[in-house]
Amino acid sequence: MSTSPAPHAPASAATGPDAGTVVDTATGPAVETAAETAAAPASATASPSPVSVPAPAGTAVLKNPLFPDGPAADPAGSHGERRVRSFHPRRGRLTVTQADAVERLWRRWGVEVDGSPLDPAALMPGLPVVLEIGFGMGEATAAMAAADPGTGILAVDVHTPGQGNLLHLAEREGLSNVRVANGDAVVLLRDMLPPASLAGLRVYFSDPWPKKRHHKRRLIQPDFVALAVSRLRSGAVVHLATDWEPYAEQMLEVLSAEPELENLHDGYAPRPDFRPLTKFERQGLAKGHVVNDLLFRRR
Repeated sequence: MSTSPAPHAPASAATGPDAGTVVDTATGPAVETAAETAAAPASATASPSPVSVPAPAGTAVLKNPLFPDGPAADPAGSHGERRVRSFHPRRGRLTVTQADAVERLWRRWGVEVDGSPLDPAALMPGLPVVLEIGFGMGEATAAMAAADPGTGILAVDVHTPGQGNLLHLAEREGLSNVRVANGDAVVLLRDMLPPASLAGLRVYFSDPWPKKRHHKRRLIQPDFVALAVSRLRSGAVVHLATDWEPYAEQMLEVLSAEPELENLHDGYAPRPDFRPLTKFERQGLAKGHVVNDLLFRRR
């Protein structure tokens, strides 16, 4: 975890000879191309030298260890909990560019959700901080950060490729107002963030868990909302969006029942211009789903 600010100007973007080359973080050691190994920047995190394997240019070269300073698989050690979670950790497969961003940038801009106390004001001094839960590949997060540099975004997810992609986008666009958190958002809210420390909460297109027997896994539940609201300052905005109408109905019911929140609209909100179209939204619209936004404010 680090609180150092991002550079004021974007550094050169990580490149690779083949955008389809991947690193499998679930089944084996990191993979990077021979060309990238030779061109690794001096600022890369310290690690043992790559294994010397004769290979044609552009083919994979093994490198150990796997992201020694990168996001952990379970940074909080599950806290010994038997709580039903709304997510499954997804390490996934990284492109060369994403893996490079994780290796170089995690120690500066990454936050491990390990239960240690965290002051959002120290992450991005002088900026109000909004928590975004579940950012996918990070394109919408980066776009919102670029459009509103006066607001800091603490974006939390468990998807390693998305974490790497958002780090890459933040560096490429010279964004100083983004930090990437890895782990369980409930642990982050409950054990790490102090009361009234956040300027907003964003949850866009979280897993709707459509089967009835899985509804208990949905993130937006009364207990979660009460916890999240306790970490919001007065006037902070809660912004949710989903393309699954039964889940939208549950969201509206749960938020409306929270006494510390007031609806900024009569029911669902018109789609706000500041929320970029996300990949999940495009997929939902292509299937004929109706997208609903909800905007509530902390009293």
